[in-house]
Amino acid sequence: MLKLSKKADYGLIAVRHLAMRHLAGACSAKEIARTYAIPTELLAKILQKLVKKGLLVSQQGAEGGYALARDPATVTAFEVIKAIDGPLLITSCVTAHGDCSQAPTCTVKEPLGKVNEIIVKALNSVTISSLGDEGAEPPPSTSGLIQIGGAPQ
Repeated sequence: MLKLSKKADYGLIAVRHLAMRHLAGACSAKEIARTYAIPTELLAKILQKLVKKGLLVSQQGAEGGYALARDPATVTAFEVIKAIDGPLLITSCVTAHGDCSQAPTCTVKEPLGKVNEIIVKALNSVTISSLGDEGAEPPPSTSGLIQIGGAPQ
């Protein structure tokens, strides 16, 4: 089964949040984590990885936090996923490390390589700003609210 890691999910959520607030300035990891119920320490590590890869910038000080390094229309889902999880590989034979032991008799390496390329191309065609309505507001923060029966009280 093809599935993104939880870290990649969280990274996409955070980058999408920053895209919605692109013109409003930086957001702290704590604010994003609280808004989406993501573990703060884990999100901070993910955001730092995205800074290292040049997708985000971090700003120090009272108004500090994280912001997109580029316009959200130019940041792709694939860039975020790759920055967090590394290259997208659907099989172990589709790597830059050479052939596996099945290479001489393998009949699926080429077709699966093409599938991998199609998936990468599809993810590269999805920009962060196209993940939803850019004018939409993020969900309200649930900090300070007690949830009983699934509804904030």
